[in-house]
Amino acid sequence: MTYDFDQRIDRRGSGSIKWERYDEDVLPMWVADMDFRVPDPVIRAMHERVDHGVFGYAADPPGLREVIVDRLQRLYDWHVEPEALLFYPGVVAGFNLVCQAVASPGEGVLLQTPVYYPMLYAPANAGLTNDEMELTRGSDGRYEIDMDLFQETITDRTRVFILCNPHNPVGRVFRREEVEQMAEICLRHNVVICSDEIHCDLVFEGSRHIPTASLSPEIADKTVTLIAPSKTFNIPGLCCSVAIVQNQELRKKIAATQMGLVHDVNVMGYAAALAAYRDCQPWLDEVLRYLGANLDWLVQYVEEHLPGITMSRPEGTYLAWLDCREAGIPGNPHEFFLKQAKVAVNDGAVFGHGGEGFVRLNFGCPRSMLTEALERMREALLAR
Repeated sequence: MTYDFDQRIDRRGSGSIKWERYDEDVLPMWVADMDFRVPDPVIRAMHERVDHGVFGYAADPPGLREVIVDRLQRLYDWHVEPEALLFYPGVVAGFNLVCQAVASPGEGVLLQTPVYYPMLYAPANAGLTNDEMELTRGSDGRYEIDMDLFQETITDRTRVFILCNPHNPVGRVFRREEVEQMAEICLRHNVVICSDEIHCDLVFEGSRHIPTASLSPEIADKTVTLIAPSKTFNIPGLCCSVAIVQNQELRKKIAATQMGLVHDVNVMGYAAALAAYRDCQPWLDEVLRYLGANLDWLVQYVEEHLPGITMSRPEGTYLAWLDCREAGIPGNPHEFFLKQAKVAVNDGAVFGHGGEGFVRLNFGCPRSMLTEALERMREALLAR
């Protein structure tokens, strides 16, 4: 069937963080939550689960592990045994658990900034230090990894590397050789890789996602991969994610660390995940085409109508990383657009070093909403 992604759905009063954080005259273009109706098979699965009438403690439903394993094989030629999967209510819980399970207080976690900001807080939650390096931004706005700096940032205390790929917020989908180099350096230093790949299904034409653990058995043995249907199928509020841990001893250690700290997935989250992964590829194909067209429009609009603002075209995610440093904006660009344009975007500074002067904009929304936000931003820039 054909989905109507142009439909603007009124989400105010629905308990939406995205839409109720700010005043009603503000267009929310910030948190990674798309403004599209979810796929029909997910809605049907929710109705069926509600009609059952009992909502007890949940086990992963029959078929879910097999659907995920088959998907990994089909998309990436990556063979994973069903028992390698652990289920959690979110990837944030996943990378926090890895930090807790693998490292001891005083040891370090390697991070690449600017990066998804909950990653910046995960080390301290486990009594660990942040071993940070900045990604290198080229003159064209595209980010690369300085592999020499990557290796130099690892110390004899570094125990975990949290990789974000596809990268939030800069939009890179790292090439195979980049992932291989990082993984090989980690192997030499006995560093466990926690690879957050939650945006792996949201990759645009010309790029290909390479799961870190798919590179070799040796790399898989030192890698925890985090995925979820939440961003892909727009069901983040249903709280189901997957940790793929092929090393049995590492898997046991992470599962033991979970006890008493992280709850299991709920019955609705499991039902939605199964329906999404099993039945919703046609919806995903359509939403990727729509997001690609939104991105084309966004890139053109920024270039032609937002003076002083630049962006590199993201290779994945539905998040744009806008460089506002040459726009002559007084003070913080996030605050400027919120107050003067009534558009809520993420403050780049919260993503760590290298994010100052940037904002993150979510273009996973109807085209008319994206256009309205951009026109408000344009008017604010012209009036400053």
